[in-house]
Amino acid sequence: MVELADLLTDLADESADVDALVAPLTDAQWGVPTPAPGWTIGHQIAHLAWTDHVALLSATDPDAFFTALSAGAADPDGFVDRGAAEYLAPPSELLPRWRAGRTALAEALAAAPAGVKLPWYGTGMSPVSMATGRIMETWAHGQDVADALGVARTPTARLRHIVHLGVRTLGHGFVAHGRPAPTAPVRVELIAPDGQLWVYGPADAVDRLAGPALDFCLLVTQRRHRADLSLVATGPVADEWLDVAQAFAGPPGAGRASAQVAS
Repeated sequence: MVELADLLTDLADESADVDALVAPLTDAQWGVPTPAPGWTIGHQIAHLAWTDHVALLSATDPDAFFTALSAGAADPDGFVDRGAAEYLAPPSELLPRWRAGRTALAEALAAAPAGVKLPWYGTGMSPVSMATGRIMETWAHGQDVADALGVARTPTARLRHIVHLGVRTLGHGFVAHGRPAPTAPVRVELIAPDGQLWVYGPADAVDRLAGPALDFCLLVTQRRHRADLSLVATGPVADEWLDVAQAFAGPPGAGRASAQVAS
């Protein structure tokens, strides 16, 4: 069981790593396109600032959050892009806004009453789950920034939080893509950045998924196509999971094209 304080420390560290990527950039570099169609580096940070703000509303002003939720429901395919566009600003304004917002969110989550469920898109979340989700989002959008800059990031033990979400959302990925959630369990065995083995699911499961933890995180955040990852699926459920994996809430993402096809 992960403590909220430890999660908030990891969230701060993950945010600091992304911050270190963008803080030295020129204004022109903030306009560099990222792998997400139509999104520059600025859009990626604007999205993080916007989602931190919405999460802060969830923790401190549920009425305002539900107003934002209703606006999103009216445009389910475009509200994420719209949120990033609304928060987009010159780096001298956007970077301090993101820093202040993520600090305010961390303070609000730390102060949340024990047992509270915070409203979110499609479900209620504990502060622990909210913090875990913010780590996943920050890492994933940081990956887009790193890819845009041609930077290879060093994987850390913080990937375990994303792995945890990826495993827990197995059924969600199927449902989001209009497929029935599987009933068969999947054994997941992943190699951590330090060489340890992270294991989930029953040892005797027929369906199995194995490979590097980094690759699994890239899959469930839809930052890489399955064909470009060293993940081995055994059994029909595990194999189909590689097509629909999605650790984030909302409608199915478009995913990324395979680099093998592009080449």
